[in-house]
Amino acid sequence: METITSKTNPLCVHFRKLASSRAYREKTGEFLCDSPKLLEEAALWAARVIAVLYTEGAALPWDPEGKFPRVARVSETVMRSVSPMETPQGVVFSCRSPRYVPPERLEPDAHGRMRYLVLDGVQDPGNVGTVLRTADAFGATAILLPGCADLNSPKTLRAAMGVHFRSVIYRCTLPELTALLKAADLPLYGAALREDTADVRQVDLSRCAMAVGSEGRGLSAEVLEACDRTVRIPMDRTCESLNAAAAASVLLWEAARGDL
Repeated sequence: METITSKTNPLCVHFRKLASSRAYREKTGEFLCDSPKLLEEAALWAARVIAVLYTEGAALPWDPEGKFPRVARVSETVMRSVSPMETPQGVVFSCRSPRYVPPERLEPDAHGRMRYLVLDGVQDPGNVGTVLRTADAFGATAILLPGCADLNSPKTLRAAMGVHFRSVIYRCTLPELTALLKAADLPLYGAALREDTADVRQVDLSRCAMAVGSEGRGLSAEVLEACDRTVRIPMDRTCESLNAAAAASVLLWEAARGDL
């Protein structure tokens, strides 16, 4: 059993850099997760776990020895120094990052569905993680355009609750997205208001891409220009708008109603 007692141990330094720096995560091709639940999900879906640190008495789903390339026990003090959480749960681990590169052509999933949720400039990692989790629940593939929160930040990973290990997620530019949708003959609907806006309940969302904009400014002008039409979510007149994750959840539920 390997035991690490120093906060300056190279693996601890590596973990802190993974937690704090997007550039470092991209350079190394790794990300950092915390909590026994995420470790359980990673093992369940055969994620490429690289190293695990845990404290004695941590609520591990099983003995990690022999399951991963490197496993070490650390003190509570060391765990607090490497965990991105204010209150560590006793487990942190690093994983090899997926590439998030879209295919040359969009194809139906195993259930024959072709539904996509596009995020445009959504910068809150909690919102991004929540959208990823909701898209997974309702049979849609998430596509992130530039300007969104880092898919591999600890906050995004925590909010997504293991979706990174079991779902396909793409990152691409707007020209790449529009080319993919055109080749697959899929319309792009934007959650916004303009002259052609329709009640979302009156639009066929069974085969399409749906775009949701940032928390502050909504969809960018470029994405709006690329939309085939826009849709609105009916709500009480006293409410001006929903946040990005809530709006995405409503769209995804409406799109999946016929499947459930």
